[in-house]
Amino acid sequence: MHNEASVQLEQLMPLIREQLANGQPVQFTTRGISMYPLLRNGKDQVILGPLPEKLKKYDLPLYQRDNGHYILHRIVKVGETFSCVGDHQYDYETGIRPDQMIAIATGFYRRGRYCSVNSFGYWLYVRFWHYTRFLRRFGNRLRGHWRGGILRIKKIFGK
Repeated sequence: MHNEASVQLEQLMPLIREQLANGQPVQFTTRGISMYPLLRNGKDQVILGPLPEKLKKYDLPLYQRDNGHYILHRIVKVGETFSCVGDHQYDYETGIRPDQMIAIATGFYRRGRYCSVNSFGYWLYVRFWHYTRFLRRFGNRLRGHWRGGILRIKKIFGK
């Protein structure tokens, strides 16, 4: 029998920061759906490493919002600040400062198999997912209209 205690990231952050400062990787199970389908809620583990000297487009950093929430989203625009977005989201979060960045994902475990963020398969996934975002958004809107239309028809005919 496998028991796993659930601990909030906030509680572990001092230990995580210490490990990262010593150059040690940190691994934890992800929570939330914002990075789906890459990372599944409560199922996949991400491996974090210390921040590189310079973050670049498509890096996957862990950062802390001004409201205290810890977020793991992909960088989609680099400038004085960063713009990030989750794979399961459409709107960019802008104005993320370099001082908010904590760590960077170096890999993850999915269904027990390790995948490096430096692998060719991951490279393909990231580009495909990024460049088809507008198609998914359009498709979701169409699906919403279709469902809405079906519901209106059912309501009209009492079915």
